[in-house]
Amino acid sequence: MTPYTVETAAWQESWDRQQEAYMPDREERFAALLETVDAVTAGRAPRVLDLAGGTGSISLRVLRRFPEATTTLLDIDPVLRHIASGTLGERAEVVTADLRTKDWLAALPHRDFDAVLTATALHWLAPERLAELYGEIRQALRPGGVFVNADCMPDDGLPGLSDLLGERADALRHARYAAGAVLSWADWWDRVAADPALGPLVIERKRLFTGEHSAEWTPPVSWHLDALRAAGYAEVGLVWRGARDAAVAAVNA
Repeated sequence: MTPYTVETAAWQESWDRQQEAYMPDREERFAALLETVDAVTAGRAPRVLDLAGGTGSISLRVLRRFPEATTTLLDIDPVLRHIASGTLGERAEVVTADLRTKDWLAALPHRDFDAVLTATALHWLAPERLAELYGEIRQALRPGGVFVNADCMPDDGLPGLSDLLGERADALRHARYAAGAVLSWADWWDRVAADPALGPLVIERKRLFTGEHSAEWTPPVSWHLDALRAAGYAEVGLVWRGARDAAVAAVNA
């Protein structure tokens, strides 16, 4: 793990503020994830896999909510992984793996997690790869364990209203950028690139993603539910809905 520093903690806080500009209801989806973990562990110390966990936003909230929990954060991004490693503490493990291939399973310290959680991350995977990943995640879960993915998943039945809600959210976000209330995604990465410690990792990041990063893909929620059912989960459904976003949950058989 990277030693804790106030600089690393500040970058984590900065990431959270930047992400909140994209998703004002971000804490609501995190709360739904934590409630789901609480339900399936029934008082036991949760073992959570934070999939494509970035800077550790989910892991931090899991560790605060459950004093005896442990988390494994998996990501390929060297910048975000560095920040996570310096802020999560000794109850968390940070591992490097690429979800674009099934080899990511070999990086796990064990394969009997109570919950696999991810948020606003898997939309970068190609459709066929995401469907494969949904099946592979079952191998990381104990029987009865749960997978939850929170992301942009429009409601099939409200296409027009979903567009209107999205346009309103975009307008509010850009107004905050213009007023200097929060950094945009691009501005945040510009600051990271200028940082003496993180700048070299940005170069490594660009090398990892150049020519291989799938275009952002956000199908309706029905696609995710169908893909999870096809992957063989015992139960599949929604645990949270907000405007264009949702959190789908799947219980392992």
